[in-house]
Formats: sequence, structure tokens, C-alpha cells
Amino acid sequence: MTTTTVLLLLLSVLLAGGVSFFQYFYKAKTNSKINWLLAFLRFSSIFGLLLLLINPILTRKSFETIKIPLPIVVDNSSSVAEFKAKDIALEVYKKIISNAELKEKFDIQSYQFSADLEASDTFDFKGTQTRIDAVGKGLKSIHKSVNHPTVIISDGNQTQGSDYIYSFDENKAVYPVVLGDTTSVLDLKISQLNVNKYAFLKNKFPVEVFVNYSGKKNVNAIFSISQGNSVLSKQNVSFSSSQKSLLITILLPAEKVGVQVFKATISSLEIEKNKYNNSKNFAVEVIDQKSEIAIISSINHPDIGALKRAIETNQQRKVTIVKPNQINSLQDFNVLILYQPTSDFKTVFEKNVVANLNTWIITGTKTDFTFLNQQQDAFSFKMSSQQEDYLATFSSQFNLFASENIGFENFPPLQNAFGTITPKIKMETLLTARILNVELNTPLLSYIDIQGKRTCFLFGENSWKWRLQSHIDQQSFEKFDVFIDKTIQFLASNNARKSLVVTHENFYNSGDAIEINAQFFNKNYEFDDKARLSITVKNKATNQTKSYDLLKSTNSYKVNLDGLPAGNYSFTVTENNSKASHAGFFEVLDFDIEKQFVNPDYVKLNQLATQTNGKTFLTNQVEKLIKSLITNDNYKPIQKEMIKKTPIIDWIWLLVLIALSLAAEWFIRKYNGLL
Repeated sequence: MTTTTVLLLLLSVLLAGGVSFFQYFYKAKTNSKINWLLAFLRFSSIFGLLLLLINPILTRKSFETIKIPLPIVVDNSSSVAEFKAKDIALEVYKKIISNAELKEKFDIQSYQFSADLEASDTFDFKGTQTRIDAVGKGLKSIHKSVNHPTVIISDGNQTQGSDYIYSFDENKAVYPVVLGDTTSVLDLKISQLNVNKYAFLKNKFPVEVFVNYSGKKNVNAIFSISQGNSVLSKQNVSFSSSQKSLLITILLPAEKVGVQVFKATISSLEIEKNKYNNSKNFAVEVIDQKSEIAIISSINHPDIGALKRAIETNQQRKVTIVKPNQINSLQDFNVLILYQPTSDFKTVFEKNVVANLNTWIITGTKTDFTFLNQQQDAFSFKMSSQQEDYLATFSSQFNLFASENIGFENFPPLQNAFGTITPKIKMETLLTARILNVELNTPLLSYIDIQGKRTCFLFGENSWKWRLQSHIDQQSFEKFDVFIDKTIQFLASNNARKSLVVTHENFYNSGDAIEINAQFFNKNYEFDDKARLSITVKNKATNQTKSYDLLKSTNSYKVNLDGLPAGNYSFTVTENNSKASHAGFFEVLDFDIEKQFVNPDYVKLNQLATQTNGKTFLTNQVEKLIKSLITNDNYKPIQKEMIKKTPIIDWIWLLVLIALSLAAEWFIRKYNGLL
């Protein structure tokens, strides 16, 4: 309090005392106890009122101790159970969190992780994936500016995500406790298998298999690939202390149409601790037709090469680049891409009247729009000789097929002649054009489907820049190539549009996300967001059926069937109002990635500890870990001084006390006849 406030308080005491003395003692005939009581009540009332008027501010100091957080993160994946380390993991966890000295020094926080990091103090060790990098990223966001240690109780074997060594903050020490037996044991393992999803009938497709060996002695083994009871390929392989990995490449024949399931196996006469990782199932869909696409152009342009690369990422497609005057017959092709048509394309348009192939017309600065007006009835072009840059705007209302905005708004502009493009028939527009920030409400990419005849129009050149920009944004060409593939898939099919369209994979690995998408269209082929879709899934082996509702997303309906055991399944998607239905099948392959390991990854965990200035411990060294944390002076609790200022006017009880004093004085005076 200030000096002025203190003087005012003293003056208030004198004033309240003077008024009380004058009223009850000055010229008073008696100094009875009643007078003393009334004087005290009057003093209290007056002093309380003056105290409220002065309103001094009281300052109170307190101290708060803030402990450094200590996250205890337990690996909740099923690989811990496979190592028979569940009980040890729980024992280590309980030892750490129950230590009194650690509790006094740290704010102990319990987490568990498998595919994601989450706060938990209970563990079932049933996680189907392991992402240790999610621990580093999650703790960074939770404790952004606090220097704290982290204890990770794990086997160190990661099945998903990026390298976890670089996911943790280098300035925050990590103390891994390694679960499982670190003693190296003999083990043969198929670590990776690469195969294309599709193969073509009567062709051969390659299978690439990486086989690893853990051990010191020389071992002879047999590698084989089988389908059902038939062995398709078999060969002898050898390993030693210096030869611990092999790359095996085999060509298999595609003899049957449909999804074909195979099994790769490595076996030997040696006794192995874990034989689950000696085999791996894989599947290939064999198709009996390959789409032939012709890119016809009279000029050279980077767009042509970019389109060819994007289209041929799908093994079902083959692209041929030809000039208009080199076309003898269109019968060898399924789709025509007409790049910047001019009068040289006249014979191509004439031949396509007979062939009736679906086409993709791409215009640009070299296009003859007068000629194009004569050859098609979808658009009317009134173009000038001036060039213009057109940016893209994605239309979320597009529902011709499932589509995703891959960042079109951020792509470089396409170049086309400046003018007016007027649609003459009904069509679906995926991208509209704009100049800078001005929307033109004219199409940039449109699709037409009339009685099975399908056409696509892209109004602009330099789409090769889109592919490069997509790679910069996504670190991959995949999303752009999928977008192109969907356009080619639309053009390669002449089937009339169905009201119910279902998309799904033909096979899934157990533990992977099993998602089925569906779209339902009304009679005008507009996406119906009021449809009621359900799916019935049947296990072909057990005949057990389950039913689910599909949930609506932006422009499709989805259902997630995660958790289905390995086996063959048939399903039926039904729209409950119209009773439209679609039947299909898929297979869940028996593959549990968490069962692939025979040893904890001590080396990687130790590298993580070294990178962060921590230390690695085994499960029998928990006491050393606890002692190390307790004696580490880098993690002392922080004491903060808390200053709380309270004005007297906020004291409700003071108002109550003044009221009680005044009331008591009045009643006592009334009772004693002093009023």
C-alpha cells in the first residue's frame, strides 16, 4: 500500500472512533456495557464504509512449483506380445510411474502408441501398426517450449511412417527401454515383395523379392512361389555371415483372368524362432485387355510427353504418339487424344465417324478453332488471335466420377486463345476458367457422355507444368497421374452410366484400411445426397454376414471395414429407396506386419538416444534409468512467484459485516428504548 492509503486509513480510524465517542460517551451519564457495544458497532459500520470508499488494494504473494513433464510412452503394438514382453513392459512401466522420488521431481505423464500417440495408462498390446515417428511429432506439439526427457518402452520396430530418428527434438533427451531379447538368433525373412497390381492375360509379370538372413553360420534354403497346391517357381539359395540378403526376381505367367493370389516362401532345415516371416502372400489382378491410346499431334510440345508418362503409370495403358498424316486405321486404338487440332486432322475426324472412338480434345495457341467449329457440335468457339493465361477453379459439384481437388487452384495457368467458348449441349465441368481472380464461368475441363459416346475437352496448353507443380506440392507425381488416369478410364469405357457406382480394391492386406466408396445418381445423372446406401458383407468360408450403412462425404458415400479377418468376401451395396444394387468381391490377405520381427531394433533405438543426448537401457536396468533421471540436474522443478492483488471493494463479506453492524445497532437501541 502507498503512504497516502495508510494515512487515509489512519484518518478513517480516527473519524470512526470520534463519531462513536461523540454519540455514545460525550456528555453520557453512564458508561454501561450497552454503550460500549453500540459504540463498537457504530465504529465498525463507519470504518467499513470509509474502507470501501478508500478501496485499498491488498497484495498477496504465493509460490507455485512447476514440475518438468516426464512422458512415459509404451509401445502398444502386437509385436510386443509376439516377443512375449507384455508382462515385462507393464512391470517396467509400473516401476517408473510408482517411484516416489520421480513423482516428487517430475510431472509423470502416461502415453501409449501404435499407429498414433494417445494419452493412456492402460495397454492391451493389440495395435496393428507401429509409428514411433508419431511419438516424436506428438510430443513436439504437446510440449513445444519445455525441455523434458522422454522414456520410450518399445522394441524399436517401426512398420509405418518416416524415420523416427529425425522425428524427435534433438535438444530433448530420449531414454529408450528396449523390450525383447536382443540376442541375435537365426532367422530367414521375406522383408519386401514388389509386384504390379495388374498383369495382362497370356503375358508374364515380374515379382521382386528381398530375402534377409540373420545368423552367423552358412545356410542353404529353398525359395518358392506357389498358387494353391501348385508350385510355380522353385530355386535354391544360400546365405552366410557375409551374404545376408538376396534380391530374387522371377517372371510368372498370367494364365487366368481375375484376381490371382500367390504365396512366396523361404524355407530351410534350420530351426527358426519365428517362421511367420518366412512367407508372404500377394495378389495380382489379371486382365484380358490393354487400353491403347493414341496421342495425335502435328506439333512437338512438352504436354505430349507429360501425358504419355502420366497415362502409362497405369500398366493397363499403352500410349502411341503419331502425326495426323500417319494414321492409316483407328481400329488399333481405344481412345484418341487430339492435341491442338488443325486442318491436318480432317482425315482423323472423318475416320473416327466410322470408328466412333471416344476422344480427348486439347486446345492451345496453335489450334485452328474455325476448323474445330466444323468438326464437333459440343462447343461454339469465337476466338481471337490474342493469347491469354487461364487459371483453374475446381468444381465440387462435379459428379460424373469420383474426383479429388489435387490443388488445381495453385497450378500455373494454361495458355489458350482469348475469346468466347459457348457450350451447345449438356456436359459436366470439372474445372472452370478464371483470369487472375476474375471468374469467367466458362469451362476449362469438361466431360460429355451422350448415349455411350464420351468426349473430353481441355482448353489450354502447358498442362505439363501442372504435373511438375503437383510433384512439388506432393513430393510425388501420383495424384496428378491418378487424375489423368481417371479421365482415360472414363474415355476407355463405353458403358452407359449406372445410377450406382462402387469403387474398391480387389484385395487388401489384413491390418490395412478397407474402404469402399459409392456414388448414387438420380434420373438426371445428378449426385443424390439424400440416398440411403447400405452394404452387406459375407465371408465366403463361414457364410457369416454383416451389414453397415455408408456415410456421406463431399461427393460420395463411404464405409470402413477395418478389422475383417483374412479370407474371401462378397458384398452387395444397395440403395434402400430405389433398391438399385451393386455386387462385388474382395479378398483380405493374411499378412500381419507386426509378426515379421524376431529381435528388437536395439541399434535404431540406441541411435535415437545418441541423437538426443539420452541413453538406452535394457529391461533389467530400470533402476539405473530411474537413478539417472533423479540425479540429472537439467530437469529441476521451476518455482514461480504468484502475486495476487485484491481490491477491498471485491470483499463481499465486508459489505455483509457493515450491514450486520448497522442492523445490530438499530435492534439494540430499539430494544433499550434509545430511539
